[in-house]
Amino acid sequence: MQDMPRPRPRFLQRHVTQHGRVVWYIRIGRGPRTRIRAPFGTPEFDAEYQAALEAKPRPHKAGAEAGSLAWLIERYRETTAWTDLSLATRRNRENHFRRAIENAGHQPIRAITSAAITKGRDSRAATPAQARNFLDAMRGLFKWAKEAKHVAVDPTDGVKNPKAQKGSGLPGVD
Repeated sequence: MQDMPRPRPRFLQRHVTQHGRVVWYIRIGRGPRTRIRAPFGTPEFDAEYQAALEAKPRPHKAGAEAGSLAWLIERYRETTAWTDLSLATRRNRENHFRRAIENAGHQPIRAITSAAITKGRDSRAATPAQARNFLDAMRGLFKWAKEAKHVAVDPTDGVKNPKAQKGSGLPGVD
């Protein structure tokens, strides 16, 4: 014997769009419809349903504040400019992004200046390769951000690479 289908929660309406997608709305009486964007049956769906019933603003996803450096890095990770990089390059840049988010992730993008990039490079001066990799990561991020019109000015323009250390690169061999 098959189980009876559960009744739909009160005021919940199911609509199928012209493209065949199922969307859910809350409508109390003849009032306005409030769309629920989370997938049906998930905890996020239940939270949005309760918020719509109580006429509260939709709960926000946990994430970075829009317009901050952390937000910009999240958007960059969603692009082909990021996914086209090799796994090794992404891993390397991810380490620099993680440290940048810890130090300045809450800062607005507009607050990131050439002086801030230079300060980040200089804090890694003891290891010139790390300083160079930091600059490469920031250049890639802000080059994309300028093309995507998230920033008007690229703060990495004019920041010079650190000088390479002289020597063969092998310990004890000069």
